[in-house]
Amino acid sequence: MEAVSRTAQWTAAARALETEREDRLFADPYARTVAGTVGFELLDRYAGAGTVPFLAIRTTYLDRAIGRAMREREIRQVVFLAAGMDTRYYRLDWPTGVTVYELDRPALLEAKAAMLADEPEPAGRERRTVAVDLTQDWTGPLKEAGWRSEQPTLWVVEGLLFFLPEDAVRTLITTLWQHSAPGSALLGDVISKAALENPLSRPFMKALEEDGNPWLFGTEEPEQLLTSCGWTVREVRQPGEDGADFGRWPYPVPPREVPRVPRSFLFTATRDEATS
Repeated sequence: MEAVSRTAQWTAAARALETEREDRLFADPYARTVAGTVGFELLDRYAGAGTVPFLAIRTTYLDRAIGRAMREREIRQVVFLAAGMDTRYYRLDWPTGVTVYELDRPALLEAKAAMLADEPEPAGRERRTVAVDLTQDWTGPLKEAGWRSEQPTLWVVEGLLFFLPEDAVRTLITTLWQHSAPGSALLGDVISKAALENPLSRPFMKALEEDGNPWLFGTEEPEQLLTSCGWTVREVRQPGEDGADFGRWPYPVPPREVPRVPRSFLFTATRDEATS
């Protein structure tokens, strides 16, 4: 797999560790399989304060936000952009009739398919993989796979935005809004610019860069980012705040007005107005 895709195995390794806790927040019985040896090697390489608890919190937040959006909005098509080694298609309790689209690079999708080849297909749902480069046109291949822009979509951009330059981030989020019917939702995460620049983060950032996976984008104003791209912000949570703690975050959360603090943000946004 390409270097940028190997980080998907890193996050899968973190999910495996959470699954194996007695007080686990979620169960991902596929995580250790898709993590492989590489995933645990990278987990050791990228280890830092808060990494493993953050990934447990992010997974839990998005699991619950996905379930809430499916119930409240009755969405039946879900698109994971840069799906990586995500296994939610297998492990979540999806409503009957859901189609899950997983977009990622061809080599990653091929490797993932081989790893999960022996897993039984869940009933009442369908998964369609779409091999794309998200820096190029991906809406065409998605439509060819059966996705319908006139129907509400649940978009998930987990662990993606900080790998892109700012112009690509804004283009992507705007494109999602432009291709969203009323009733659609967007879930994901982003980090602060201070997280990229913090001296304590330098060993971690250097390791990512050496491995071909540099983090490029952060913002102190995720609400402004989303609204400037058309979306209506429903919530933004930092790990440790109500709705994004789950008993896992071990550090205090400085108020947003405190400057130069490394932060992670989890967000839910929607498009509810009629398409003009």
